[in-house]
Amino acid sequence: MDYTPIPAAGLPPVRVNLYSDTQTKPTPAMKAAMMDAEVGDEQMGLDPTTNALQDRMAALMGKQAALFLPSGTMCNQIAIATHCRPGDEVLAHETAHILTSEGGGCAAIAGAQITGLKGARGQYDAATLRAAIRAKNRNAPPQTLVEVEQTANSGGGAVWSVERLNEIAAIAHENGMATHMDGARLMNAVVASGVAVADMVAGFDSLWLDFTKGLGTGVGAVLVGSREFIGTAWRWKQRMGGAMRQSGMLAAGCLHALDHHIDRLAEDHANAAGLVRGLAQVEGIVPEPAETNLVFFSTEATGLTAAAFANAARQHGVAFSTNGRYRVRACLHLGVTAADVETALQVSRQVVASAPR
Repeated sequence: MDYTPIPAAGLPPVRVNLYSDTQTKPTPAMKAAMMDAEVGDEQMGLDPTTNALQDRMAALMGKQAALFLPSGTMCNQIAIATHCRPGDEVLAHETAHILTSEGGGCAAIAGAQITGLKGARGQYDAATLRAAIRAKNRNAPPQTLVEVEQTANSGGGAVWSVERLNEIAAIAHENGMATHMDGARLMNAVVASGVAVADMVAGFDSLWLDFTKGLGTGVGAVLVGSREFIGTAWRWKQRMGGAMRQSGMLAAGCLHALDHHIDRLAEDHANAAGLVRGLAQVEGIVPEPAETNLVFFSTEATGLTAAAFANAARQHGVAFSTNGRYRVRACLHLGVTAADVETALQVSRQVVASAPR
C-alpha cells in the first residue's frame, strides 16, 4: 500500500483531509474526558480507567480478557507472536495489512511467514482456504494461524459477512489452527452490516479494535482474547515497549469513543456513498463500490496517474492518498462533512478538466 505522505511545503492548508481516517482528531468533549480521567500505574494494574476500558472491551467482544496497546500494528504483531513460533506459517489475504504494511514485522518479530491467499475485494473464500491447507509433514512449515482483516482495506473497505467469517473460522479450527482478526475498522463493519460485534467475532481466538481511525482518538487500540492469550500477550507488550504508566488519559478517550462515536460512523458511510456518486459523474474517473467509509477510484482514463491527481488536488487543499499507479483512496471520517465532500468533488472536476490530453 504505497500511500504517499501529505505534501506540505509551499502548499495551501488542507481544507478537506481525505488522506486517511487516521487524520481524525479528538473532539473537545473527548479531550475533556481525557483531562478528567482517573489514572494510576498501568503496569501494576493500578490505572482504573485503563482497567475499565479493558473490561468493557472484553465484555463487548464476548471474550475473557483485553489488553490496551498504543497501536493496531502492535496488536497484530503481538497477536502473531503469541499464536506462532519461529518457522510457523500464517494464512492471510495477499493484500492484508500484516503482509503489505507492517515492515515485515511478522518475519522480524515472530519469525513466522505469511502465505497470501487470493480473492476479490480483500477477501478469500472457504474453498481458497481449504486449498491452501496441506497435510502436516516435517518438510513444510507448521500452519498455525488464519487471519482476516475487517473491513478489508485494499478491498475498498469491504465487509466480511458473518457467515463467511464463521465458515473461515470453522475450517481453521477443524485443522488445528488459531484465528485472528485485524479489526482496524471493525465497528465500520458492524454499523454497515447491523450484526452485533460479539456475533461477528465469535469464531476468532484473538482480535483488536483500533480507536484512532473512525472512532477518532489520538492513540490506542485494544487486543482481546482468552485470559491465557492475553497473559502471554502482556509479556510481548513488555518486550516491545508497549507497556505504559498513567495510560488512563488515553483510555478515557477510547471509552468516550465507545459511548459517542460508533453510531455516527453511518454518517461517514453516507458521505462515502455520496462521494462515489459524484466521482462517477467526473469524466474518466471510475470509482469502486463503497460499502463503508473507504472510497477507491481509478484515474487511468483521465490520463493522470494517481500521484499526479493527488498532487494536483493537494494544490487546491484536498488531500487524497494513492494505492497503485492509477488507484486513489479517500477516507471519510468525523473530520469530513457532506459539504467537504462537495468541495472534494469540485476540486476533482477541476483537476480532471485541467489534465493534459
